[in-house]
Amino acid sequence: MRFRSIMLVGLGTLLLAACSKEERVAETPPPPPPPGAIPGSVAADQNGDGIVDGYYTADGVYHPNYTPPPPPPPPAPSPEGERG
Repeated sequence: MRFRSIMLVGLGTLLLAACSKEERVAETPPPPPPPGAIPGSVAADQNGDGIVDGYYTADGVYHPNYTPPPPPPPPAPSPEGERG
């Protein structure tokens, strides 16, 4: 009896699955990448020189890479020269 009820449930499931239809939902194409974006990544080359200048976040905001300022120049030599 138990085998018969399991078989009945299995056949009922197969019959209902055969009648179902999948609805196709039209997908909208993704928006074009922002200016300077490198395809396939979040990196951005804003001026086109081939060096990554920053990155885009998921909300489309550009963040430039921080470049530290150059070190200060060395002090000028004293006008008196070396003392020795």
